[in-house]
Amino acid sequence: MARGSFSAAPAHNAMNTTDTDTLFRPDLLAKYNANGPRYTSYPTALQFRDDFDLADYTRAAADPRAARTDLSLYFHIPFCDTVCFYCGCNKVVTKNRAHARPYLDRLKGEIALQAALFDTTRVVSQLHWGGGTPTFLSHDEIGELMAATREHFRLAPDSYGEYSIEVDPREASPETIAHLRALGFNRLSLGVQDFDPRVQQAINRIQPLEMTRSVMRAARAHGFHSIGVDLIYGLPHQTVESFSRTLDTMLALAPDRLSVFGYAHMPRLFKMQRQMDPATLPSPEVRLAILRRVIERLTDAGYVYIGMDHFALPTDELARAQAQRTLHRNFQGYSTRAECDLIGFGASSIGKVGDVYAQNEKDLPAWSDAIDAGRLAITRGVRLTHDDRLRRDVITQLMCNLELRFDEFDATYGIAFTEVFAPELARLQSFADDGLVSIGARRLGVLAAGRMLVRNIAMVFDRYLGQQTLERFSRTL
Repeated sequence: MARGSFSAAPAHNAMNTTDTDTLFRPDLLAKYNANGPRYTSYPTALQFRDDFDLADYTRAAADPRAARTDLSLYFHIPFCDTVCFYCGCNKVVTKNRAHARPYLDRLKGEIALQAALFDTTRVVSQLHWGGGTPTFLSHDEIGELMAATREHFRLAPDSYGEYSIEVDPREASPETIAHLRALGFNRLSLGVQDFDPRVQQAINRIQPLEMTRSVMRAARAHGFHSIGVDLIYGLPHQTVESFSRTLDTMLALAPDRLSVFGYAHMPRLFKMQRQMDPATLPSPEVRLAILRRVIERLTDAGYVYIGMDHFALPTDELARAQAQRTLHRNFQGYSTRAECDLIGFGASSIGKVGDVYAQNEKDLPAWSDAIDAGRLAITRGVRLTHDDRLRRDVITQLMCNLELRFDEFDATYGIAFTEVFAPELARLQSFADDGLVSIGARRLGVLAAGRMLVRNIAMVFDRYLGQQTLERFSRTL
């Protein structure tokens, strides 16, 4: 099917005027606009323990039952040439490219340490490089790291594996894109945020349209399977009209996926955000009006509203996975590989192996010291309880498939879902009254108007929220 000639999204994914009118009723916005997790994991990272027992991780890695599942690899490349004022990622801002060499050498050491724990005949069907800016590395360094990965792990063929990399168009030429494809990457994620020059100046990210267009053209020319783009609403100087122009420009470029995140202004946690004048941020009313325009504009253009802040063409693997009920979430967001064990490499990266979450040292010197000493840099984590596993499954099904089929949980966990979760179902009645969910005898479904509030719906099943401050999380709207 030719790009741009795709058919409309399936009816159950469509948003109509009635849905958006319901979603943006002032009383409902006031009721549901709260802080909450994004549920890239359950329990969330706030439940990770500093006294985590590393033996739990090594036992999970060696469990012979895990051999039936594929592996997913995540590499965190923390370096950035310049700082974007909105960014809350773990990063090292430097123009000295020589800083990448010792980090790369240590990553290769960490690959060997992790590979020694796993049955490396297991297929790697997913790989992702994030940051920071992975393309901060030179072409030779990128090739060196991929070669080291292939030396220790068995990557699936291009036709099956999903191998993605976050690309800053300011750091990537068409030659870079060709090099990445030749090394095996087949999916790109591009940071754009906004095309408006005034907004770009305020966030310290000057990125002319032609830079983005050039990268996307190169990616298509070299046969990348999917191109995703990140936009952010709620940034300085944004208006409904200005962001509409950004949307129109982006739709002309026709990415396969769009992530449109709400900016989380947390200057107490992220000092660089203090460089932006808070008086220039759009008001809550304008921010919500921008979000409404995003949902209406993208769904009218034929994109499937996956949920929360993600959209995809019906032909994209993300939309197909949701339609087939195989969509998943991991620490990079929505994923098409549901049952993979995830191994994290690099400072601050998080892995999930069996029922164990494990996070590396966030501090670059501390991570470096551990690898230099010949040991894993894992410093925090948690082993899931039976209740954690059950609730993780519930929350994952809600976030990804937008429904709960009670009989599936009854069969898998040996429970009577409606009895175990009677208090939660009672709390969700107000969501049903507001037209956000439907609750039947054997099924709970998230209605079209509830997709943006799926975090709020999932929070009902989170038993930890009463034990922690919600201020550590971003707003749900």
